[in-house]
Amino acid sequence: MPSYDYFCHDCRKRVTLHYSSVTAYAAATPTCPRCGGTHLTRRIKRVRVIRSEESRLETLDDAALDDLDDADPATMGRLMRRMAEETGEDLGDEFNEFVGRLEKGEDPEQIAASMPELAEEAGLDDDSGFGALEDEL
Repeated sequence: MPSYDYFCHDCRKRVTLHYSSVTAYAAATPTCPRCGGTHLTRRIKRVRVIRSEESRLETLDDAALDDLDDADPATMGRLMRRMAEETGEDLGDEFNEFVGRLEKGEDPEQIAASMPELAEEAGLDDDSGFGALEDEL
């Protein structure tokens, strides 16, 4: 059953009208169910576009990755957050804590040292330091 959003200029309210079919919609004169007015303007609903993972990752600016070596922790954190959002996956509480601390400007080495489980998973538990994680990005 198709539904369409309208703005009624008579009562100044948003309304949704439901039709039994697209043909019924085409033949109907939209009428406000609140005031009976016929001075309605159709509103376009928010549209959601489904994209592939490859398409989402292509939107990330490669230039941002090139500047990562010179980036401050907050910039690195914002980039990591953006990358996580583009993948659409929940990367867990530890990741969110790590990135949140980066976004606040904390030193990545100190964060990794205070989170040994995360450092181990990321391969930072040896002498390679945070640079190994940067290489992964």
